Amino acid sequence: MMAIFEYAPAPESRDIVDIKASYGLFIDGEFVDGSGTPFKTINPATEETLAEVATASSDDVDRAVQAARKAFGAWSALPGAERAKYLFRIARIIQERARELAVLESLDNGKPIRESRDVDVPLVAAHFFYYAGWADKLEYAGFGTKPLGVAGQVIPWNFPLLMLAWKIAPALACGNTVVLKPAETTPLTALWFAEICRQADLPPGVVNIVTGAGETGAAVVGHPDVDKVAFTGSTEVGRLIARAVAGTDKKLTLELGGKAANIVFADAAIDQAVEGIVNGIFFNQGHVCCAGSRLLVQESVQEELLAALKRRLGTLRVGDPLDKNTDVGAINSAEQLAKIRELSQIGESEGAERWSPACELPEQGFWFPPTIFTGVAQSHTIARDEIFGPVLSVLTFRTPAEAVEKANNTPYGLSAGIWTEKGSRILWMADRLRAGVVWANTFNKFDPASPFGGYKESGYGREGGLHGLEAYLDV
Repeated sequence: MMAIFEYAPAPESRDIVDIKASYGLFIDGEFVDGSGTPFKTINPATEETLAEVATASSDDVDRAVQAARKAFGAWSALPGAERAKYLFRIARIIQERARELAVLESLDNGKPIRESRDVDVPLVAAHFFYYAGWADKLEYAGFGTKPLGVAGQVIPWNFPLLMLAWKIAPALACGNTVVLKPAETTPLTALWFAEICRQADLPPGVVNIVTGAGETGAAVVGHPDVDKVAFTGSTEVGRLIARAVAGTDKKLTLELGGKAANIVFADAAIDQAVEGIVNGIFFNQGHVCCAGSRLLVQESVQEELLAALKRRLGTLRVGDPLDKNTDVGAINSAEQLAKIRELSQIGESEGAERWSPACELPEQGFWFPPTIFTGVAQSHTIARDEIFGPVLSVLTFRTPAEAVEKANNTPYGLSAGIWTEKGSRILWMADRLRAGVVWANTFNKFDPASPFGGYKESGYGREGGLHGLEAYLDV
């Protein structure tokens, strides 16, 4: 269907962010040089270099951990109400600088400005507000009030600032200090956050940001003076980290991959379900651990639902992440694009049928069209492996028991979605699905008060909510 009027471009101005040519490491309240070889961070939509970023060697990581250890005594001794003041201040500065953070996130990550502006940044502020509220109430949470010490935190590139908030806010509220390593493709908002810590007069050493690739992350995880490790990322790296901390007394939380089932029953509101399916797999280009990447649709409504879904996909706008009309932005890196292409090829070669709406992709940058595979069997690679891109595999079922069986037939267990008008069926399903989060008649709804985490190969431990405090207290 053609729109009567074509959209005019509605670009968000880049002028609000003043990106420096190069960035150092943030250690003990100061920006310092890294001793590793610096790397470039690029805009995935245009492939232009945004900035040169320092690489932290193991010696640099050691300095950061020592700074965090030195700051821990005074920070953990502060009354909770005093720590809360800093967290509240950080939350308010994030709100004040929201537009600048949103533009920076979209430039560095490739996600649409609408998402970074309306989802990521407001949730970041909300997490700091939420944990600021807990800082003086820890004795009522049931986990004691004793912090662990220095937290080493490693975060991924899909929600760079939001993952930082999920890690740093509860750690500080509980009285720990932090050494955080952002992903090498998306370090800029973490370095901006370092500036925000200074603006909030956070005591030096309480938060340290070390940039670099996998070796820097391994140095953080493996440092003998780190008491707690928190990692969000791929299952294979999660396994390496679990091995690295085995036999030490470090506490560990892992939030890893997913292959979530989005289950649509015949009595679901079809148009509402279609919006939920689109949000479940095409939000953030499918770069979401809890993405609804397997659609399980009841056989009797498969044709109707797929027709509606394909119509809806024809209206998605793929392109410039800074355009406020854009629905699907750029893939984060050339490596990730290659992985998505490879798995999609495997999907076709194993016999599934591939479909994408007609859409022109930009010449420069890393792009992949929204894609649906039908005729998918449970044995297919695309039904088992996490693609981490805008690719949906469609399977069918006949009975609720079969839906549960198929949904749970995965090594992962991070999230699931259920679409039906029957409340009793929602509860029956939720009880049987092996997933950390089950959404009913919605998808990808996040709230700082609600815990998030997985079963099986999706990791262990919870982030967010009251449960998120346990990971940062000596229980």
